[in-house]
Amino acid sequence: MNTVPGNFGLLSPVAADPTRRQATDDAAVVGSVLTAETAWVQVLEAAGLAPAGTAATVRGAAQGDTFDPAGIAAAAQGGGNPVIPIVARLRAQVSERDPRAAALVHASLTSQDVLDTALMLLAANAVALIRVDMARAAAALARLARTHAGTLQPARTLTQHSLPSTFGLKAAQWFHGLAAAATRLDAVTFPAQFGGAAGTLAAGSVLAAKTGTDPFTLADAWAKELGLAAAPAPWHTNRTAVTALGDALAALTDTAGKTANDVLLLSRPEFGELAEPRAAGRGVSSAMPQKQNPVLSVLVRSAALAAPQHAAQLHLAAALSVDERPDGAWHTEWDALRTLLELAGGAAAALRELAEGLRVFPAAMRRNLEISGPLLLSEGVGAAVVPLLDTDGGGKARFQAVVDQALQAPPAQQGPEFARLLRAAVPRERLADDELDALLDPASYLGEGSRIIDRLFAAYPQWVPEGASHEQ
Repeated sequence: MNTVPGNFGLLSPVAADPTRRQATDDAAVVGSVLTAETAWVQVLEAAGLAPAGTAATVRGAAQGDTFDPAGIAAAAQGGGNPVIPIVARLRAQVSERDPRAAALVHASLTSQDVLDTALMLLAANAVALIRVDMARAAAALARLARTHAGTLQPARTLTQHSLPSTFGLKAAQWFHGLAAAATRLDAVTFPAQFGGAAGTLAAGSVLAAKTGTDPFTLADAWAKELGLAAAPAPWHTNRTAVTALGDALAALTDTAGKTANDVLLLSRPEFGELAEPRAAGRGVSSAMPQKQNPVLSVLVRSAALAAPQHAAQLHLAAALSVDERPDGAWHTEWDALRTLLELAGGAAAALRELAEGLRVFPAAMRRNLEISGPLLLSEGVGAAVVPLLDTDGGGKARFQAVVDQALQAPPAQQGPEFARLLRAAVPRERLADDELDALLDPASYLGEGSRIIDRLFAAYPQWVPEGASHEQ
């Protein structure tokens, strides 16, 4: 048995994809810390605060497999964070190459500077991967919306048939949620942290003064070197950068969960309106060979159910930040943020595959629509016929009586019974047969569904693929 310690997502299959997991695993955390430390020495060298070649020496020492995440994790218990053992190991390896360069490793930084910055760097890289999947999922949903703009389907409210609608409009609302969440995630910034031991920049000021530069200039240069945002000031105990990111990730899993919920419902055999894409080995049961479980939707839903608690943990940590270095609250952010990144990444990947391969069955949608039949048109029909029945102010009551009487029939007969009773109640001289037939045509009462699709595409053009933004 392989006894090498590690967390590979065995109990979180939505986040178990090795390629994506490598962006957030312990090795990625260690790598981000080393990248942050190396970039800082590069900034010092560029500012004349380190001899030429120092950054190259540190970068060379940071390579290789000597930074074992398992060993670092064990050593991190001594100081309460992983930066301390990583820096100790880095200094030792740099010292073997150039003792003078070792003194510049981590100069004027503190553990929170490095870990906050490293986690922002890790998050930025993970979000870049998430964004690719979000863009592909949004494009697929937009294509579904346009392709099925006229595919009739019953709308359901509080689990019951309500009005006729289209699958295109449902897909457009899935697109709406995803595009809004993606736009929100795009607006998130990933700032570098630079405040020193207590957020005063005292050590940074002393260091910068040696060459007449400014600590804020050094901080901004560090952020630029790492591809992060420059922060106007240290944010040691102001955790809005973290909670904003967490909220955006949770919003993504929320909207992905909504889509998955709909697919789970409509792929039940009793509905048969949708089915997930087929793939070898997916959806299998250990006991029932005939089963094809909607696993992609199940995984997305699992992420949507788990993510809010981790986002809440980020807010709890932010609310309980005290002094200039929170005593435990800060520490609870780390795993919560990483888990959110993993859940959102897994949900985005599964949603992308689901949307790109979703199988749609218009005939089943029409069949289900006909279960309620003309009764689905009651709202619109009532608006048209109540005035025709209103000879003494009782038109609305007469129409409701027709509806109530139709509902006494068995479910499969309620629609035809409604049409029969309505024909009997409204004189033909007031409403001809062809006019009544038009009123009872579900395609005649779709509201502004098509325009809603157009407006959603116009609101989020960056997420609409070429060719899908206009009606075809």
